[in-house]
Amino acid sequence: MDFPLHFRCPISMELMKDPVTISTGVTYERKNIEKWFYTCKKKTCPATMQVIHSFDMTPNHTLKRLILAWQNGKSQSNSNTSPAFSIKHDELVSLLNTIESTPFKVSSLKKLKSIVELGDHEVKEDFKRCGGVEVLVRIIQQILIESSDFVTFRACEEALSLLIKLPSVLEEEETIKILLQPGCMKSMAIMLQRGSAEARFCTVSIFQRITKSDCQWSVVIEDQGIEFFKSLMEIVSDEICSKASSCALQVLIDILEKSKKSRLKAIEAGAMCTLIEILPDSSKSKSEKIMYLIKLMCECADGRMGFIEHGLGIAAITKKMLNISNIGTKIGVKILSLICNSHPTDKVLEDMLMYGAVKKLVALLHIGGSSTTKERVVKILKLHGDKWKKNPCFPYELKNYLGLGSDSL
Repeated sequence: MDFPLHFRCPISMELMKDPVTISTGVTYERKNIEKWFYTCKKKTCPATMQVIHSFDMTPNHTLKRLILAWQNGKSQSNSNTSPAFSIKHDELVSLLNTIESTPFKVSSLKKLKSIVELGDHEVKEDFKRCGGVEVLVRIIQQILIESSDFVTFRACEEALSLLIKLPSVLEEEETIKILLQPGCMKSMAIMLQRGSAEARFCTVSIFQRITKSDCQWSVVIEDQGIEFFKSLMEIVSDEICSKASSCALQVLIDILEKSKKSRLKAIEAGAMCTLIEILPDSSKSKSEKIMYLIKLMCECADGRMGFIEHGLGIAAITKKMLNISNIGTKIGVKILSLICNSHPTDKVLEDMLMYGAVKKLVALLHIGGSSTTKERVVKILKLHGDKWKKNPCFPYELKNYLGLGSDSL
């Protein structure tokens, strides 16, 4: 009887080998509860004495895993090797078992989060060995079935906030593969749209871990609808939580870098418009990420069209060129190059003069910078110099340098 109480069958009080849960939420050893129902002809739950209308039995895989882990750890301990358990093992096992057997999970999840958050690496590893990640994923997926239920939704939020407290576990390929299950991905996408501010931050942080991994996640992400990208853009626009905003930007970069299909979805979700509007007032690091995203989308025809149609794209990019960093300037020139090489309208070329883009391009010829960037600048000026050279904003002394002729103004 030296094993945990919750590992015992309530009927025989012996260690369970094949635990099953009945409709009342109580778990028994399969052979014992079957004997109770079918041999003894009982129609009640032995532990609660509630009347049973259905004799359905669900295998309790989590508890079985916990029992096996306990047995393995006990075996290791008896053979004078390092114990497999953390000092919080019994509490972890008890709470995980309670979560699996009750519809009211939030309080147990909060207790688990407190243990994991305050615990060391061994506690976190013990949580994983006990099947904790699988338990959390099952809770997260439950909102696909009961999305309108407040208790289920709160449990999902708590599960996500606990998951993010396991950074080392989240970096493991095994964990990423569990999270990439279609049901889990759909549930987290719902949480991005409808969760609390904290839950949305936890979710986007988990997505960042996923997109940084070596797992084949891009195909799974591509299956997400337009609403997924709209939700990410809402977080990007969040001025209150800068960490969540920066995290969402990085997730978008990782996704759009690897998939042109995702770029088209982001464009359809209004990403170009949103990014252009928040760019002028963004910080240096955020501006670089935003400009890079705009550049990625401008590599698609739909993205260039969205940039031009907004009307203030040229102004926003021009404002940042030469003002934030060499990287920002380089990306800005690349964006202008993509726009100028794709049959720009007269309005676009006029905007480049009016908002000072041409002036900054000319300035780049006189200052340090990569040869690739200068080559792009020269190409832009040569391509549209005939349009600009009659305007007072265009430096006369550069006409011969660019081979635009020497006719007077």
